Amino acid sequence: MNVIETRIPGPLIIEPRVFGDARGFFTETWNAAAFAEAGLDLSFVQDNHSHSQKGVLRGLHFQNPGPQGKLVRVTRGAVFDVAVDLRASSAHFGQWVGVELNADNKRMFWVPEGFAHGFLTLADDTDFLYKCTAPYAPQSEFTLAWDDPAVGVEWPLAGLDPIISEKDTRGLTLAIVPAFA
Repeated sequence: MNVIETRIPGPLIIEPRVFGDARGFFTETWNAAAFAEAGLDLSFVQDNHSHSQKGVLRGLHFQNPGPQGKLVRVTRGAVFDVAVDLRASSAHFGQWVGVELNADNKRMFWVPEGFAHGFLTLADDTDFLYKCTAPYAPQSEFTLAWDDPAVGVEWPLAGLDPIISEKDTRGLTLAIVPAFA
């Protein structure tokens, strides 16, 4: 696998080895030893699967306390996936990084603890899977406003009117989110 660093330390783009022929393809999406060798000694406790139509924007979510690291990928369709640094001690606090994940490029994105996470679906019938390092804890969940100008995520919204849950419309600004130490 190929591990690509982003402009913010922590989040990583992971390109698995894909073996294809006339029958289709095979790829290994998780191997604890291979990831540990790449510097990602991770333990996952929960897998999630989200299905959305084009234009659905989910996030930017995080838990504090009980932060989750997330290894995310798309098996059908496409998303623009975003991580926002919420580590108050980080020189990159409030900055974001985004990557397109789709069924064709088979890329994965590692979003470590201390980051808010969200995505915009770019195709109908998108299936988004993620492995989490901590269980979902609704009492600890927060939403950073997806459109907070202090963060300035450049969502690829051309021609889209994003579909956002009621919960996500009440996201907090960067100035008042409970940031990580």
